[in-house]
Amino acid sequence: MTTQAIPEQMRAAAIDHFGGPDVIQTRSLPVPKPAPNQVLIRLESAGIGVWDPAVREGEFGGENAKFPRVIGNDGAGTVVATGARVKRFHVGDTVYAFSMEGGFYAEYVAVKEDNVAAIPAGLTAEEAGALGADGITALRGLEDQLDLDAGETLLIFGASGGIGHIAVQLAKRLGASVLAVASGDDGVSLVKRLGADLAVDGHGGNVARAAREFAPKGIDAALVLTHDDGLTEVLKVVRKGGRVAHPNGVEPAPIVPQGVMLMAYDGEPNRDAFDRLNRLIGSKPFHVELGHVYRLEEAGRAHKELAKHHLGKLAFRVKTH
Repeated sequence: MTTQAIPEQMRAAAIDHFGGPDVIQTRSLPVPKPAPNQVLIRLESAGIGVWDPAVREGEFGGENAKFPRVIGNDGAGTVVATGARVKRFHVGDTVYAFSMEGGFYAEYVAVKEDNVAAIPAGLTAEEAGALGADGITALRGLEDQLDLDAGETLLIFGASGGIGHIAVQLAKRLGASVLAVASGDDGVSLVKRLGADLAVDGHGGNVARAAREFAPKGIDAALVLTHDDGLTEVLKVVRKGGRVAHPNGVEPAPIVPQGVMLMAYDGEPNRDAFDRLNRLIGSKPFHVELGHVYRLEEAGRAHKELAKHHLGKLAFRVKTH
């Protein structure tokens, strides 16, 4: 194992039992030891996922939970140690990561090599800390589920959220024409800046009419990232033979017309997905919208504010050095 000077203890926002936001407490915990196939990352930033409260409450993966438990699935920082079998990364590399195993609400996290990637040239570590989970989930929806082709029309429902605003940018790079259904005037403004061909406020605009005008022959594909009362009517505009995809956790599940394929999926990380995401982002300008940035000590507050209106993704600024 290759290392640089690493403390024995770290700050972490952890839980000792499942419950509400107030169960998250900042404490000192041992710095994890990387396994042979893992890298140890000193985090500068970490994402706060919309699913994190469900993890905190024990709804996801609570059956075999061990405490104290550090949640959080993505972040970015500097490699400070590598396991014996790690080949692609070295001490000093700046990386971002996404792991289903958690552990990112902390100063250090150990992650499998295949769940780590170099930070794209145009992004800061703070932005990249909120990219992994939402970027991979957006990519898998667009490429692996919808099999989106250049020239197709795409509806993104929930376009101003963490996954959605990334999906808008990726879809444009794949050559699609994008109708973005966002939240509020500020959400509409954001997705327009990010390249959406048409943006509509999901709460104030006639989305179904806008969709029919946008694609008179029907929408080819839709990525559904949230649910509200108008969704079923909007999805009636998807053409026969079209496709609708949504990450697991969007509930209730969308209802699609007869003849439209509906696909639920998980945004699971692996080396191939990271490679594809980095290729699409490339060296061109790419924006990760940080709705608000918190300190680790504010984790309980962050969880309370997740349900409030915000654009993009919430995140922690972990770096203290």
